[in-house]
Order: sequence, then C-alpha cells, then structure tokens
Amino acid sequence: MDVKTVGVIGAGQMGNGIAHVMALAGFHVVLNDISQTALDSAVALIQKNLSRQASRGKITEEEVSAAMARISTTMLLAEVAKTDLVIEAATERETVKQAIFEDLLPHLLPHTILTSNTSSISITRLASRTDRPERFMGFHFMNPVPVMQLVELIRGIATDEETFKTCQAVVEKLGKTAASAEDFPAFIVNRILMPMINEAVYTLYEGVGNVRSIDESLKLGANHPMGPLELADFIGLDTCLAIMNVLHDGLADTKYRPCPLLTKYVEAGWLGRKTQRGFYDYRGEVPVPTR
Repeated sequence: MDVKTVGVIGAGQMGNGIAHVMALAGFHVVLNDISQTALDSAVALIQKNLSRQASRGKITEEEVSAAMARISTTMLLAEVAKTDLVIEAATERETVKQAIFEDLLPHLLPHTILTSNTSSISITRLASRTDRPERFMGFHFMNPVPVMQLVELIRGIATDEETFKTCQAVVEKLGKTAASAEDFPAFIVNRILMPMINEAVYTLYEGVGNVRSIDESLKLGANHPMGPLELADFIGLDTCLAIMNVLHDGLADTKYRPCPLLTKYVEAGWLGRKTQRGFYDYRGEVPVPTR
C-alpha cells in the first residue's frame, strides 16, 4: 500500500517529532490531541525546529513552508481515522492506548494500518483490542525523533507481511533505518537501555556514587554521550519506571525490579526535564544534581 496520509495521536514530545519528520518527508499529517493548547504548542515547536534546520542549511525555507502546509490539527479522533496510517503516540499506559484504539474503530477506513509508538507494551495485546490485528504493529521512534536514525518495527503475532513492508517503506522514505524486533517486553533498545539506567539509579540509591560521579563515569569511562541519570531525566522518569514495570511483570525476573529510588522520584513528581526536577534540578541556568 502506498501511504500518503498519516494520523498522529498525541502532540507531546514524541507526537510532534513524528509529525515533523512525516510532514518533511512529504506525508500529509493529521495531528490529534485532547488539548487545543497542546496542539498549538506542538505546531509552534515544529515550526521552530524546522526553521532551526533551515538556519543550519539542512533544509530550505521552501521545504519548511511545504512541511508546515502538510500538517493539520484536530481534537477529533474520527478525523485521524480517515488516514492511511495511524501512529498512536499517547502516554505509556496500556489502558489509555486501548481506549484510543477502541474509540478509533468505528471511524477507520478499511485499509488503514494501526500502529503504536509504545516503547515497551505488547503489540499483540494492543492489536487484540482492534478489528484488524493483521494490520497492526509497533512503530517505535527514538527521542528526539528528528535527530535519531533508528525506528523499531515490531510485529504482533498476527501482523501480516504487507503491513510490515508498508511500514518499512515509510521508514525508508523518512531517511531512517528500521530494525525489526520481536514482540517481547521493551523490544530491543529499551530491553538493553532501561536495565542500565535502573542499575545506575541503584548505584545512586546504594551510595556507590553521587549523581555527577555516576554520569561522568559513564561519559568518560564508556564514551556515552550522556550519563545514564541525565538520560533518564531526558526520557522522563515516569516513562523509565513504566518500562521497568513492564519488563519486571512480563519477564518475571527479579533483575528487572525497579529501583525504589526511581519509584520515589516519580511519586514526588520529579520526572526529569519536563517537570524541571529529576536527578538534576533544571530551574536555574545550570542543571544541579539533586543528590
């Protein structure tokens, strides 16, 4: 199937990034959210990020204008359903995602492919709540979407070959690289990355090192561009905790038990950059470790 229109559900950090790259690649995008304020903010951010790319000579001003013209916004799921490909990028909570897909079902076109940008939740289980498990799969972008090259494509147990090939072709049109992952908890990237972050939190929790020493050790000792605690703040500590819970519940192995300190930070509402406090305090000019 030749995809021409893409619906993106969720105008947050991931959703606006997905809309950005899709529109720039020539797809007509319908961006949805339950908040008009969120939609307006997303469009403004996409404009800002595209203009930044143009100022650096990566794209032209004409490409910026053309991409922005391909983006429309709506608070109605029924309008998103009239696209060739739907990418759900709502919060990482299975009940929320299931409710979205159930609300979409009465309005979908017969050929529409449904996908989820979930970073850990079972694709097979999400697909089972729809009328088209054969045309359902995981479409997991990395953050920040315009910068990161990888997209994980995850087949559920019923996903057919045509759906996979169609989504693979979309990834190629975006100029990104697709990695095929099986439908196991957290897939490939987060199956490896999140336990590392969780172990870094345990290292902090047990007093082996403080925030700065842990991050500097991994940056200088393992050549990581960001320390694991800095990266956790960037991802969102609530997202990290949700993925660790999926790994712990889905694989029934104690090595995936979320660190109690990670849980405590989330309970405090210290979720990282998006709340201005996490393992670092971002409210000043320079981030300051909180432990």
